[in-house]
Amino acid sequence: MNQQPNYTEHHPRWYRTRVSTYWWLEKPAYFLFILRELSSVFVAWFVVFLLMLVAAVTGGAESYRQFLAWAARPGVVALNVVSLLFVLLHTITWFNLAPQAMAVRFRGKRVPGIWIAGSNYAAWVIVSGVVLWLIVQ
Repeated sequence: MNQQPNYTEHHPRWYRTRVSTYWWLEKPAYFLFILRELSSVFVAWFVVFLLMLVAAVTGGAESYRQFLAWAARPGVVALNVVSLLFVLLHTITWFNLAPQAMAVRFRGKRVPGIWIAGSNYAAWVIVSGVVLWLIVQ
């Protein structure tokens, strides 16, 4: 026996609370979350900038000089400074979230979160030191 389901012409309305467009301004944690998400745009800009630099270097000395002249414009410098700040925010928030994102175990015990975040910061300092040393040389 095949029974047809009973359909109604009207679908029931679900109760949904209205959320303000500016919900992310209500708490500092929400604001930081939005800034972190926005930082992805500036990370992408740094990737594009680096690819443009590589293309200019492979294009020869004149191409590289033109790129440097363009990169020295105040607007580009300002964009890169803002991008640097957002990339630092992105890095710091990621390093602070890393202990929640990964559960590292050593000899059957979970490694404390401060060790995971601390090792990330230590690696960051070491790599930055090596890069600085390479630039200064």
